[in-house]
Amino acid sequence: MKGLLATLSIGLLAFTPAASAIDGILPAVTVSTNPDGETQYSVTMQILLLMTAMSFLPAMVIMLTSFTRIVVVLSILRQAIGLQQTPSNQVIIGMSMFMTFFIMAPVFDKIYDDAVKPYMAEAVNVEQAFELGKQPIKTFMLAQTRLTDLDTFIEISGYQNINEPEDVPMSVLIPSFITSELKTAFQIGFMLFVPFLVLDLVVASILMAMGMMMLSPMIVSLPFKIMLFVLVDGWSLVMGTLANSFGVGV
Repeated sequence: MKGLLATLSIGLLAFTPAASAIDGILPAVTVSTNPDGETQYSVTMQILLLMTAMSFLPAMVIMLTSFTRIVVVLSILRQAIGLQQTPSNQVIIGMSMFMTFFIMAPVFDKIYDDAVKPYMAEAVNVEQAFELGKQPIKTFMLAQTRLTDLDTFIEISGYQNINEPEDVPMSVLIPSFITSELKTAFQIGFMLFVPFLVLDLVVASILMAMGMMMLSPMIVSLPFKIMLFVLVDGWSLVMGTLANSFGVGV
């Protein structure tokens, strides 16, 4: 969590030097080569890169973290219970966001320790910090990606020199990860849907046996599904299952 906050802070602090650049205090955008062969960017260029990275932060949170799986499972759960607008979309997204922070906290902390802190201490440049910060995210994504999905996108991309999963470039890993997340989310959603479907079938059978053809089974079964979900402490079970599916708490 502190890693994410530190990254956001760097982006916000970048506004102050950027404002000075307008007055001509900072040098123009320049790219130079150090004696050791490394590329050195001017402060203005570094600020520009940080601000550009900040604009991709929402997409990164959605597609490179546990957010997708969580929000899909919670949406399926709401549909299974039969509640169309409760919890609302804002509540589901908020729950998914904070669950994502909880699950991804070790990854964010490692990014902070390995990339953000050295960069703030001027021990590494922007390119090195990016490469160091990419590794924890890549390790997390590889752990959640199925090999079948990875092989599919490797075959589509045409890469021939990939021998280990760690050699997979991010351009191949990201769609593989998203596909695996959607598959896992639908599997968990199916397991959540079955008990409520059984309850709907039982209620419909009882109503048909009683001759109540005009009464909707959904209306009768809804309070029973809500009561069943509350009695089994459903929210804790669902959240615990989602966290355990990422290896948290195991």
